[in-house]
Amino acid sequence: MSTRPRISARISAIAESATLAVDAKAKAMKAAGRPVIGFGAGEPDFPTPGYIVEAAVEAAKTPKFHKYTPAGGLPELKQAVADKTLRDSGVQVSADQVLITNGGKQAVYQAFATLLDPGDEVLVVAPYWTTYPEAIKLAGGVQVDVVTDESTGYLASVEQLEAARTERTKVLLFVSPSNPTGAVYSREQVEAIGRWAGEHGLWVVTDEIYEHLVYGGAEFTSIVHYLPADHWVILNGVAKTYAMTGWRVGWLIGPKDVVKAATNLQSHATSNVSNVAQVAALAAVRGDLSAVEEMKTAFDRRRKTMVRMLNEIPGVLCPEPEGAFYVYPSVKELLGKEIRGKRPQTSAELAELVLEEAEVAVVPGEAFGTPGYFRLSYALGDDDLAEGVSRIAKLLSEAR
Repeated sequence: MSTRPRISARISAIAESATLAVDAKAKAMKAAGRPVIGFGAGEPDFPTPGYIVEAAVEAAKTPKFHKYTPAGGLPELKQAVADKTLRDSGVQVSADQVLITNGGKQAVYQAFATLLDPGDEVLVVAPYWTTYPEAIKLAGGVQVDVVTDESTGYLASVEQLEAARTERTKVLLFVSPSNPTGAVYSREQVEAIGRWAGEHGLWVVTDEIYEHLVYGGAEFTSIVHYLPADHWVILNGVAKTYAMTGWRVGWLIGPKDVVKAATNLQSHATSNVSNVAQVAALAAVRGDLSAVEEMKTAFDRRRKTMVRMLNEIPGVLCPEPEGAFYVYPSVKELLGKEIRGKRPQTSAELAELVLEEAEVAVVPGEAFGTPGYFRLSYALGDDDLAEGVSRIAKLLSEAR
């Protein structure tokens, strides 16, 4: 019998998505009859707008969409994404600079797979979304964390980035608005970081999927405006803006040679994205932004409610996020305290206690590279939000 491992070391090293794992456990408990409220998954609770669904229905009836189409995406969708990028980000690109991917996650993976050789370093601001480290690792890259906390609103400075840079640094991953913190960099901060990256010849991979979800006086600014024309890659998609998480359409935009190489990779990995989903995405990006404006109104209201309720809990400190649909409160003061006969020492243990005792699912900070925090999504109904946070407050108020 062979003594070789059944699973490759490369794939064995991949960690399960913590956010999806929490969401799956919450749904399993709910299916078993427990009244679990889930703050885990980052998914709008709104349906996909009807005009987008109708476009998909018509596409499903159209024989040409029953066949293979170009691996890099429908030409009309690539052009529409280029037009949308100019409209929303002020960045002018051509259709051959666009690759349509199977959701934003494939765009993330293919960006790093295309740019990185083994040993290349990527600067990643922590807290970070759970998929980034795995994509970097699979590409042979080395992640270098630039850790932020609530004292700066989870924003990294040029000085912190420079302190982390080495001669092996090739890429800066820039995310604003941020998942998991909701942090949004000001235009001045974006410009300073962009010019710093350009001066040192770094590639910037910028994830702009939450570009339209900003609140109050915050504004989205694409870092591409402050970078050399051939040293950036934009990641984006329809999932968050149009409540289309399940449709699985994202895109990668960049220099033509990078997009061509990433398209070659996709041609062997998946070939074309579902044509029906691509036609739905075409309707979305060609349409107006009324759907996201409606969602933003609800998210903004929920954001304020959640921040207020969390900050009323002794031992919890929750900065007000300016974007996306997450809060990232510190629970460090509660660690080691007794709650219902247990003394959780980590935020992961505390999150487990909250799930079992309060029947509320949250994602612990360990999943995002910064223990001592929770991530809660406010992309759920107002009543469930208030009930869920009330349950958390009742439980945590017992800490002694």
